[in-house]
Amino acid sequence: MLSTSHISKDIIGSKSTILKNKKIALCITGSVAAIQCPILARELMRNGAEVFAVMTPSALNIISADLMQWATGNRVVTKLSGLLEHVELAGTHIGHVDLVLIAPCTANTISKIACGIDDTTVTTVVSTAFGAGIPIAIVPAMHESMYNHPIVKENIEKLKKLGVIFISPRLEEGKAKIATIESIVARTINILTKRNDYEGIRVLVTAGGTREYIDPIRFIGNASSGRTGVEIALEAEARGADVTLIYGVGTVEAPEHIKTIRVETGEEMLQAILNEITKNKYDIIIHPAAVSDYGPINTEKFKIPTGKTELSVPLKPLPKIINEIRKVDQKVFLVGFKAETGLSEEELIRRAYNKLRESDLDLIAANDVSKEGRGFKSLTNELYVVDREMKVHHIPLSHKREVAAKLMDIILDYFKRRKESDW
Repeated sequence: MLSTSHISKDIIGSKSTILKNKKIALCITGSVAAIQCPILARELMRNGAEVFAVMTPSALNIISADLMQWATGNRVVTKLSGLLEHVELAGTHIGHVDLVLIAPCTANTISKIACGIDDTTVTTVVSTAFGAGIPIAIVPAMHESMYNHPIVKENIEKLKKLGVIFISPRLEEGKAKIATIESIVARTINILTKRNDYEGIRVLVTAGGTREYIDPIRFIGNASSGRTGVEIALEAEARGADVTLIYGVGTVEAPEHIKTIRVETGEEMLQAILNEITKNKYDIIIHPAAVSDYGPINTEKFKIPTGKTELSVPLKPLPKIINEIRKVDQKVFLVGFKAETGLSEEELIRRAYNKLRESDLDLIAANDVSKEGRGFKSLTNELYVVDREMKVHHIPLSHKREVAAKLMDIILDYFKRRKESDW
């Protein structure tokens, strides 16, 4: 048996349980990007997955099987034997893996898979998975010139038509570098949690903070990472929605497979939203972006000299974007967010409800960002979702992707009820 009890598995589910009970065959080929695989395996495990490494001989020239056994806590497949490791992992029997993830994947392996060649541990596992109908995802990594080879491009398109999912590389420094760990984990979560309850629904999501410039290099901003909005966009896309993300300033990577419009200032975010909702019909708009409430009355054209003993910057209130959205679209299902600090639960809910009434929202999600694990930079959050009748749905402290999933459940329930009442 490939699965073992190992102390390295103590981290499984330590970050979230999104991938609980999911099994992933992490297939490693001979790209130098293989050095990322122990980290990738550990991150997948922290989100609840069990990981089984499969390595080609070329991959073993870069990292060792012992390292991957330490990382995963499972025996590593480096050759096939009478134990039929490829069938155990990717056969049609109960207990097979839920995903075959080839990361990194070389041009050589892409082309072998496209031609049905299975002369390594990895290609044989992939061939078995094809026949068993197990999802396959490929994360290319190679020099950019190899990635641009017309036959490689042709083979990638061929595999896409066969249902293989590609997680695009980063084109930098003349190389098609492996996607970031965060991006691979996010796409893996989407693949393994995919359902279609949002199919046919168009969703607009905002994320990140904004900057309001005092002079060309100084600005008023906040510490928003953008994670909440990005996780909501990923969850909506995984559930079949047609998603657009309008993303301000943040530290979390924007999903490369989701339509994303980047902005910086509050005015840019407002105009991007208004442009989108006037050109396209959206069913749901979710607005967790941390847009600045105040900005300088005047922005200096040149840098303000240093050395002043005192500097006053007069501020003005900025337009409330969510109010402007409602003015333009009276029918869209509109979800707002309200971040507060140091309030009781009752006061937090009361202020959120007042904001819901003031801005004519369908739902509002409130949280206290001063509490541990609930701030802008945290991986976790806790929300109180309030409706028009002041009914409260509590989403307890958990990973922001899990929070996003529960929030999208609540939104869908109310959206369907409103749609039925409109009929």
